[in-house]
Amino acid sequence: MKGLWKAAIATTAVFAVALTGCSSGGSDDTADSSRELVIGSADPVPDLTPGRQSNVYGLMMSIFSPLTFIDAGGELSYVAAESVESDDKTTWTITLRDGWTFHDGTPVTAQDYVDSWNAVALGTNAFANSGQLASIEGYADLNPAEGEPIADSMSGLEVVDDHVFTVSLSQPDSQFPVQLSQAQTAFYPMPQSAFDDLAAYGKKPIGNGPLALTTEWVEGEPLVAERFDDYEGTEPTVDKITWVPYSDRLTAYTDALAGNLDLTALPATRSLQVSGDFDEENIYSFSAPGMNYLGIPYWDERYSDVRVRQAISMAIDREAINEAIYGGLNTPATAWTPAVMPGNPDGVCGEYCEYDPDAAAALLEEAGGFEGELTIHFPGGAGHEDLFNAIANSLRQNLGIEAVARPSVGWAEFGEARNTQALDGPFFSRWGALYPSQQSTLRAMFSSAPVCKNCGGALDPEVDAALKQADLTGGEDGTAYAQVQELLAEDFPIVPLFDESYNYVTSDRVQKVTASGVGEPILTAIVLADD
Repeated sequence: MKGLWKAAIATTAVFAVALTGCSSGGSDDTADSSRELVIGSADPVPDLTPGRQSNVYGLMMSIFSPLTFIDAGGELSYVAAESVESDDKTTWTITLRDGWTFHDGTPVTAQDYVDSWNAVALGTNAFANSGQLASIEGYADLNPAEGEPIADSMSGLEVVDDHVFTVSLSQPDSQFPVQLSQAQTAFYPMPQSAFDDLAAYGKKPIGNGPLALTTEWVEGEPLVAERFDDYEGTEPTVDKITWVPYSDRLTAYTDALAGNLDLTALPATRSLQVSGDFDEENIYSFSAPGMNYLGIPYWDERYSDVRVRQAISMAIDREAINEAIYGGLNTPATAWTPAVMPGNPDGVCGEYCEYDPDAAAALLEEAGGFEGELTIHFPGGAGHEDLFNAIANSLRQNLGIEAVARPSVGWAEFGEARNTQALDGPFFSRWGALYPSQQSTLRAMFSSAPVCKNCGGALDPEVDAALKQADLTGGEDGTAYAQVQELLAEDFPIVPLFDESYNYVTSDRVQKVTASGVGEPILTAIVLADD
């Protein structure tokens, strides 16, 4: 099945380092309509402010440019930044490229970055992406556990001159330049005019990217952006993009099939039939920095023996499930972070991520068996039924235990039960990284301050210490994090299932789509057949 798909390794989201464009308001009325793309998209609720937006990365990465960029091979390059340097990995000096302007014609300065980051970090602004800045010294003063902020700016930010500013982190972090890349939108700059009325700015943000918005966001209405001629980055391959919002992917898929869209995401429910609906040249699958797991309720003594956890993993036929449910588009996991991550220790999971029902049954018997019903919990209404029913079937057939899959009413009920340790069996667990580093997933799942509460198992001080050491000694190649995963392999706190993929269909007008390091298409680099 995989031979039918155009695959590309990726690690981040949709960015546009390949762009240039129109005058300060966008392009003129003579733009070549043959170089216009129509994209099926989610509606960018609540607005387009970088500190808030997290569901239309392709759009954001077309109208903004990041400081750094990670390509599909995991290589870091500089975009708006000339350099990001540090002697101790705690205090970083960021030097901006000269000559860059916002779409309103004002220069992009170091002060703009500092003011933008402070605005996003300030707790009273309630920006959803604020946490991306949490490692900067002084962030806690803007986000106290109780009461009002005691400052309105982070002490770790200092402007040196128009093109240079420094960032002091609360602890050494070798991955900071990677964190500044395309999908971490909290690090985008906003012009000074934005701070006069952030709510108004969010309706039609002025960015520093290759395309400039020519329409204001209205919920349920298309958004249009055209090339910004004063853009200092790489020239885009398109002159104009229109994003058409859809409430569900299936409707967008149907419109793409009818030729009304040039690109849209492939709904999971069409994975098995897409090759019959679209030609091979119109189907793209990109490796993603997302991964799903079977979480283990470490508060339940029945799962305390590592052999029980390993037996559950070995009893799951990942290859068969991948073909039957995902059409072969995902990849069975062999580590605790996706293979697309630089330096990923593929295979560290060893024999315990390989399907071996006889060995699984023997290992469970050696551990003393399993008492009672094994209930697998997952959020209902999110399309996970087939996956967890298949896993339950595998455990029943291969381990001889009564396993059932049970959905919650929805995400809220599931999250509450997981966070309060009310679940009495294995459960849905997932992390999708916004920057291509093992650090992102390992921090979120296994550190002493996990982003995903109770997702990765009980805290292991050795794992936490190894992660902090990798943060200190690591580089862009990611190899320092292998030690962390070797410790995870010993304790096997959760069961890795699949590395995810991001999948798309296109019209016949599209000749080539490439992805960035986060697995989403670089919209401004799409090659059209009539170019």
